[in-house]
Amino acid sequence: MSKDAPGIRFAEVDRETKETRIHVVLDLDGGTKHDISTGFGFFDHMLHLLAFHGQIDMGIEAEGDIHIDDHHTVEDVGICLGRAFSDALDANSGIERYGSCHMVMDEALVLVALDISGRSGLFFDVAFKREAVGGLASENVKEFLRSFVANAGITLHVQKLAGENDHHIIEAIFKGLGRSLKLATTRSEKRAGNSSKGRIG
Repeated sequence: MSKDAPGIRFAEVDRETKETRIHVVLDLDGGTKHDISTGFGFFDHMLHLLAFHGQIDMGIEAEGDIHIDDHHTVEDVGICLGRAFSDALDANSGIERYGSCHMVMDEALVLVALDISGRSGLFFDVAFKREAVGGLASENVKEFLRSFVANAGITLHVQKLAGENDHHIIEAIFKGLGRSLKLATTRSEKRAGNSSKGRIG
């Protein structure tokens, strides 16, 4: 279910498979309500940071096959969050479209840059030292981002410029993504559309 009134950037998405059951509610113009439960505390924390720095109201309820590992849950949350983002936002309305951020988290420095282009793509240049942080497999940070951008229609670049602590690096990625999404989705009164072609996608 997508937004039901002009100017309201809201969406609700459900997805159920043999592996997961996901429910996502998203309001791009909120920023004070975050109710997130995926079964993985560190992943919940990262999604909370994304919502907080993106000034997005976000509700996520996920039940997955966590007795196996975190992969299916993380991937499917990315799918649903991306779909909700796409449903809530009309990319051809007047938004800034581009957003980027150099996010600092102690010794870590990460560049996050994105284009709400309608053409998904992830360009991820981050190497981790640890296999997992707080129950979240390090490799699934990339899988979450890949699922999110594929369903949101976003081109996303993520590059680690400095950092030793994987917790700090991952936190910088999610904070930077939130901040960049906020910049890109800001309404622009100076343009009716967001492409010189006349249409995105």
